[in-house]
Amino acid sequence: MNKLEQIFERLIWESRLMVILAVLASIFAALVLTIMGSYDILMVFLELFHAFSDKEIYEQFHKDAVIHIISAIDAYLIATVLLIFGIGLYELFVSKIDHAEKDTKSSRVLIIHSLDQLKDKLAKVIVMVLIVTFFKYAVSFKYEDILSLFYLSVGIILIALAIFFLAKSHEKHKLETNHEEH
Repeated sequence: MNKLEQIFERLIWESRLMVILAVLASIFAALVLTIMGSYDILMVFLELFHAFSDKEIYEQFHKDAVIHIISAIDAYLIATVLLIFGIGLYELFVSKIDHAEKDTKSSRVLIIHSLDQLKDKLAKVIVMVLIVTFFKYAVSFKYEDILSLFYLSVGIILIALAIFFLAKSHEKHKLETNHEEH
């Protein structure tokens, strides 16, 4: 029975490697979104020269360009979420990335040692995605009555609160980390 138990436990342990599919899919999706965001920016740039031909065309271009650029930022942020998620899954379930640990020049933002760190990093970027998405819709929305403006201001206040609480959370985490080191 002991041999069967060892085989079974080995199979269970090795099943963690199926996470590699999620890692690869996340990184591939991040690449796709980065290409899409870059394409949006390129299209705005190419349309720029055509927009100067007429004032009416320019005004419409201006509105469309802002929305496309915000959409590109949104795509880049979601790509960042997917990249952090993919790398985090790999580090947590498969193996530490030795190159990342040794690299002293680059940011440590992609190094993840616990599920809580992964959740914290993802939450911050997701909040930023939601803020950019709100901004995209706020720019394109037609404010025709006072109630619409009221809703916009409530949304802005809620966003400010979200940013405030994220900053407080970051400060608290920094203090706890510094306290643990000393």
